[in-house]
Amino acid sequence: MAGWPIADVARMSGVTARTLRHYDEIALLPPAGVGANGHRYYGESELLRLQQILVLRALGLGLSEIGRILATRVDELEALRGHHRRLLAERDRLDALAATVARTISDLERSRKDGTPMTAINRPENLFEGVRAADYEEGVRAFPELAEATERVTAELSAEEIEAGQRERTALMVRLAELMAAGEPVDAAAVRAEVAGQYRALAAIQPVSAEEFRAMGRACVENEPWRAAYESIALGLAEYQRDAIEAYAATLPA
Repeated sequence: MAGWPIADVARMSGVTARTLRHYDEIALLPPAGVGANGHRYYGESELLRLQQILVLRALGLGLSEIGRILATRVDELEALRGHHRRLLAERDRLDALAATVARTISDLERSRKDGTPMTAINRPENLFEGVRAADYEEGVRAFPELAEATERVTAELSAEEIEAGQRERTALMVRLAELMAAGEPVDAAAVRAEVAGQYRALAAIQPVSAEEFRAMGRACVENEPWRAAYESIALGLAEYQRDAIEAYAATLPA
């Protein structure tokens, strides 16, 4: 059978054969055909589709969301142009985030050298350039129902209310970083109170089960936009948030 066998596709793409078989099972990437030996074979169009899947995964989208995007049957060239625009936007976001971290390093070095408070060297809000709503919105896309509910709620908010929500999310990250730095365990009362506030905020938008909340906790580490946002505040904060959610979820009804 013409085409590339699954082993070759796995080697070229860096995706395991097991993952490719899973993509076939969920109808995300069926092979061009199956040989008499039972092996899957992929043609050029399947390779292009796999590239789109991997690009969208790199942008933080979940498989169900990717499936919906690909199901629109947009022309491949136009789809690639769209992916290119998203990648350029992601590059700009990461550049802004890198600039923020570099500036913070410089300010901290100066602060430690001459004893000047860091917030006297730079405006406090500049700590959070690049760590704003975009990180949250990109991550939420991995949870389609929550994303849709969030969009409905956001559509009814004023610009000031949206900005206030962004500031509160950033403030939460900072409070968690302070608790982590103080050595508070993830099941400590103060940490649990912060996570309980997160859970209530989510539940006010869309009912969230304990397992769904755990999945969101894992996304803090596994979803690159969210991980980047947490790690820009403090190294290890993404894992701390995940573990704190896991500890809190254990107290929720199954």
